[in-house]
Amino acid sequence: MDQHVALSVTEPFDKHAGLARSAALASIAVAIFLVAIKFWASVETSSTAMLGSLADSALDLIASIATLVGVWIAAQPADEDHRFGHGKAESLAAMFQVMLIALSAAAIGFRAVEKLVEGGRTSAAAEGIGVSVVAIVATLGLLAWQRYVIRRTGSVAISADHLHYQSDLMLNLAVIAALALDQFAGFGLADPLFGLGIAVWLLWGAWRAATEAIDHLMDREWPDEKRLRFVELAAKHPELNNLHDLRTRTSGTRDFVQFHVDMPAQMTVEEAHDIIERVEADLEGHFPNMELLIHIDPEGHVDEPGNLLVEDDEFKKLGKSI
Repeated sequence: MDQHVALSVTEPFDKHAGLARSAALASIAVAIFLVAIKFWASVETSSTAMLGSLADSALDLIASIATLVGVWIAAQPADEDHRFGHGKAESLAAMFQVMLIALSAAAIGFRAVEKLVEGGRTSAAAEGIGVSVVAIVATLGLLAWQRYVIRRTGSVAISADHLHYQSDLMLNLAVIAALALDQFAGFGLADPLFGLGIAVWLLWGAWRAATEAIDHLMDREWPDEKRLRFVELAAKHPELNNLHDLRTRTSGTRDFVQFHVDMPAQMTVEEAHDIIERVEADLEGHFPNMELLIHIDPEGHVDEPGNLLVEDDEFKKLGKSI
């Protein structure tokens, strides 16, 4: 007997997709507001740090639009050409954001070095600081909503967007410090030095976002803690024996899992099917946005002798005697 049983849950997926879209739309609205006020402040202050903050917000706007497109495509149901769905569109949107962040960091760093060499002072510190405070308040509100959405959906595109706005907080604080030190403490190098610091911060954020997006695109296994929790829950079903060839991955807001289990060769297809359905219902109750594929092997069957990736019994790793 050699059976496959699969079950797909769509309701939580639709809800998660709606949350991801709401976060992307909120991001676009905040980005438009920040670009408008920072453009005015950049003209008034002649600050490299403020210019860097403006450039970051402008790129945030473009990236947020890309995020919206990414989560919208990712939410589309599976079709004949994309049987696993469109979840990786989120990772592609995240990589687009990473490229924009890197370009922004390079431009800000170049401008900061240029100002260090040529000199120059800022002006209108009060206006610049006031705009930065308003930007911080707006950004904090958006970050709170994004954190909620990320906890509920695990969206990699929203996570990358979240990194943008975390850096925006740092940018605004840096602008306040640069303007205050330049105008009130007479430290003229503060503005370009903070500009360089902002560029480095953006590059670090780009690296972190790229790492997560690449993990999704390359079908990296779940983190050890999540994978272990899955096996522990499966091990609570005494009908299952020798869980092996466990494979896990995440695409967008959706998880995909498959594994093999041994069952008595004399068991009927109907009996095995009933057991697997009960197992699936339980596991999907703990991982509601998951597509699960279980392959049944006759007891004692060996698919690939010597291949530990395939034949290792995950239950034995738990010290469970089946």
